Amino acid sequence: MARNATHSQQPSRRMRGFEPAFGLMKDPVRAAGESRGFAVARLLTHWADVVGEELAKCTRPVKVGYGRDGFGGTLTLLTTGPMAPMIEMQKEMIRTKVNAVYGYNAISRVLLTQTAPIGFAEGQAEFSPAPKAAAAVDPAIKARATETAAPIQDPGLRAALEALAENILNRRKTTEGEK
Repeated sequence: MARNATHSQQPSRRMRGFEPAFGLMKDPVRAAGESRGFAVARLLTHWADVVGEELAKCTRPVKVGYGRDGFGGTLTLLTTGPMAPMIEMQKEMIRTKVNAVYGYNAISRVLLTQTAPIGFAEGQAEFSPAPKAAAAVDPAIKARATETAAPIQDPGLRAALEALAENILNRRKTTEGEK
């Protein structure tokens, strides 16, 4: 009889795949979002669904701030300089779509912040060394390197050994010529 009582209860459904992983992350993601003003995390995670693919490509929600008087929040969007005038003309439409996600008039203003397409820190000039000029390989050195690697059966290994032999023979030629 005790056996029938245990079988009559529905066993709890086991979670598989990403459900357990998301279960671990759900509370920290929500807390991080709420600390930045995002009461609804869907605004961050589904930004392309909220405003559309075209606007999502050139904008990103940064912050939702609430004033002291409590008459709606301010959504701050990050965009690039050239796109800012186009986004400026669509701010009311963005505000309407975002408020539809919240379910009430949570956002009363939309502000734009302009930056470089890759962000502030990465937008600085890169100083990298000039690419090395490819040295012309002497045909005699090329032939000797091919002859040295000829007994190797594997084509990938043979090509790598030919390149190594060319570098060694070319280096010897330049160091002997400098002496």
